[in-house]
Amino acid sequence: MSKIRDKNTKPEMIVRSIVHRMGFRFSLHNKKLPGKPDIVLSRHKKIIFVHGCFWHIHNCKYGKVKPATNADFWTNKRQGNAARDKENIRKLKQLGWRVLVIWECQIRKPEKAVNSIKRFLEE
Repeated sequence: MSKIRDKNTKPEMIVRSIVHRMGFRFSLHNKKLPGKPDIVLSRHKKIIFVHGCFWHIHNCKYGKVKPATNADFWTNKRQGNAARDKENIRKLKQLGWRVLVIWECQIRKPEKAVNSIKRFLEE
């Protein structure tokens, strides 16, 4: 458990690189905003979260994996993460922020992630 990182993960670094190559500047993990968003584009009032499919229960083959040990604990933990994500996104939208969630499985197909990010940032 101690080896699991909550920031500067490989998927997050890939998304940062994509956004930076598009010419956007951003800040990271703003503690003043709900959910400490992974990428904050203050000038554009936009936020990008990079979620791991397993940890945030995405509807894909990676998010549907069932833990082999201590299943009840991990099920509750993951459901809590998903509920907290929804609440944080709701709060951010109330504050006037536009929010994009990039899933780990999207990053496995970089062109899909690039297109999603590009559409979001150009809106």
